[in-house]
Amino acid sequence: MEKKDKPGDFAASDIFSLLVETSEKKKRKQREELLAPLGVKEFFVDGKITIDKRTCKGVECKLCIKACPTNALFWKSSGEVGITEELCIYCGACVLNCIVDDCIKIVRRRENGEMERFSTPRTYTMLENAINTRKRHERVKAIFPTTEDYLKLYKPQMTLP
Repeated sequence: MEKKDKPGDFAASDIFSLLVETSEKKKRKQREELLAPLGVKEFFVDGKITIDKRTCKGVECKLCIKACPTNALFWKSSGEVGITEELCIYCGACVLNCIVDDCIKIVRRRENGEMERFSTPRTYTMLENAINTRKRHERVKAIFPTTEDYLKLYKPQMTLP
């Protein structure tokens, strides 16, 4: 016995997806308008940044605010650090300059769907090193797809006299 959907079910889910899509387009457009005058290139599809108010040194430190290239971090009147999500490009400059580990947490998604999470300068540096290593390997493979291709060019220089 097959279960048939009600005629309104398909339309309701379709309308919901259209509303979500429209909302996302508006957010992307607003973000592009805000970032255009800064001349900042975005490398990530989306992300999230959080600051732990309990561990943040705030006024004593100020390093994350100074390091932010888009001024996404700012002082609130209450003396704590605030975030303007629309301006954040999830670059990690704030995490690198923060004096407290796990105070600022960033989760970002690349265009290929890969998720990256970091909250300490060490994890950020390790992540960037892994990304750069992968890029170097891809460049070498593009030039020398096989070991034989490499040896054709460099074998005469590798022979001993």
